[in-house]
Amino acid sequence: MPSAIFSTPLRAAPSSTAHALLGIENPLLDICVDADNSDVLAKYKLEANNAILAGPEHAPLYAEISAAPFKPLYVPGGAAQNTIRGAQWLLPKGSTTYIGCVGKDSYADIMTATAREQGVDVHYMVDPSVPTGTCAVLVSSGGKKRSLVANLSAANNYKPTHHRQPAIWSLVEAAQVIYIGGFFLTVSQESIMEIAAHALSTNKWLTFNLSAPFLSQFFQAGMEEASPYWDLLFGNESEAQAFAKAHGWTELVEPKVDVAAIADKIAALPKKNEARPRLVVITQGADSTVVSYKGERKVYPVKKVDPVKVIDTNGAGDAFAAGFLAKLVLGKSIDECVEAGHYVASEVIQRSGVVFPSEAPAI
Repeated sequence: MPSAIFSTPLRAAPSSTAHALLGIENPLLDICVDADNSDVLAKYKLEANNAILAGPEHAPLYAEISAAPFKPLYVPGGAAQNTIRGAQWLLPKGSTTYIGCVGKDSYADIMTATAREQGVDVHYMVDPSVPTGTCAVLVSSGGKKRSLVANLSAANNYKPTHHRQPAIWSLVEAAQVIYIGGFFLTVSQESIMEIAAHALSTNKWLTFNLSAPFLSQFFQAGMEEASPYWDLLFGNESEAQAFAKAHGWTELVEPKVDVAAIADKIAALPKKNEARPRLVVITQGADSTVVSYKGERKVYPVKKVDPVKVIDTNGAGDAFAAGFLAKLVLGKSIDECVEAGHYVASEVIQRSGVVFPSEAPAI
């Protein structure tokens, strides 16, 4: 039976949550449209339920779906920005900050205004030479299918000179918990290491997300450099399996994947801040969430949602991290953090896109 460590607060409750949670990664403006009564999928040779990176042939798509007869819904996206927006939904006003790189265009203006309306204090680096990163979200089959076409563009161009500016660095210093999305490994390793070193020197929580299996496969060197700084690591079962394979932990993936053992092994990897044991949280979709901490593990059943109500599970992992981080900021226990993660994920999967209810959360 798990010990009291899972019901003990992870940190002291803060006297203030102002700018307490900082996120950094790749901002994309999601442009969501109903594609059911349009030939847009066929025109651009897109599958109804798929996710791809944009090629040159997709360049006109974004302007096309931003104009009539389409009625676009603009959502500030990118995995970590989704998580920060979700955490802000649970937290007092002014609790979150987010940085990344955008272009100098109307999409950046829309993303800035929308994120700030939702309470996130965004401070984007602006690269006027390229467009803001966008993701076309073409919804069909009455909301059941989504074709995603991502154009990373400016999101790829973040430079550490941005957060070195005194005005931005003051926000880094104000943060109590820092969240770096794994996709940032493809953009600025130098920035990751600078922020990680700051977290270590100030005893702040540095939290990270494995984000996608390909990152463990193709960006292993960057991940290896950053991993000793991880105080909290999120991932799902596919990402945990890829991480284990990249590290040669064959016995944990063949003939059967042992997610709990992988979580334990990641938790036990070398760590810079020895005063705080690493906490590893692995989600498994509708299956139980596995947590490894201080040499112990606990398995949490997921909050069940009526399958009829499930519309879109794409943002479930980002939403889980949002709930968990919000409660971590507030100084809650692992039990409470996981409960909040499951709650936010259960809300998001009942909507198309990573969109949070307008009403106040029930936790």
